[in-house]
Amino acid sequence: MAEYRITKGYCTLREADISDRPREKLSRLGAEALTDEELLMLIIGSGTQGRPVESIASDLLMKLDMDPGLTLEEMTLIPGLGKAKAGAIYASLELGRRRVQHKGRIISTPADIFREIRHFSSRTQEVLLVIPLNGAHEAMTTVVATIGLLNRTIVHPREVFAEAVRQRAAAIAIAHNHPSGNIEPSADDREVTKRIAECGKILGIKLLDHLVFTDEKYYSFLEHGLM
Repeated sequence: MAEYRITKGYCTLREADISDRPREKLSRLGAEALTDEELLMLIIGSGTQGRPVESIASDLLMKLDMDPGLTLEEMTLIPGLGKAKAGAIYASLELGRRRVQHKGRIISTPADIFREIRHFSSRTQEVLLVIPLNGAHEAMTTVVATIGLLNRTIVHPREVFAEAVRQRAAAIAIAHNHPSGNIEPSADDREVTKRIAECGKILGIKLLDHLVFTDEKYYSFLEHGLM
């Protein structure tokens, strides 16, 4: 597989080097090399007057992070996203859900968790991700629990365990990105992990691991003996 780095040194798609544009990157490096925003840009196709496609994709991605069940009507409220483009995106998301349904991948190592969440590394803010696992340690889904710096005030256990409880999960793995590129966990990261693990024991839903990650590497609490 070709090696690549996620870079974005341009303000609009027209300013990007041709080889760095989503369609060219797709042909050259494959779909895995594209960020979530770039994948949405390919589906949207083009922007509108005064509203470049990357701005539309960025706004949509932020809303999808907060609410994966975004409705077609809610998508059309995004400036520059009309009914036709919103319909194409909505249909693509539904097709993706149908194709991966009941095909969860086994989580047995920190590298398996990284594989599931690496595409979130392009976010400019920290996002706390939760992966509920069934009894066979298959990933059931990936949800965004919070957006913003991790601390006891922002991260509430009810948000972390909400989807896991709903799906009757046996365990969870959590992860969050560090946009700075430094994967060393902070004191708040350690405190949040401890609190979530303790709540998991009460609920009977084990916390398997916590990953701090960038696009290229990760720090596993389990591997470093902090679980």
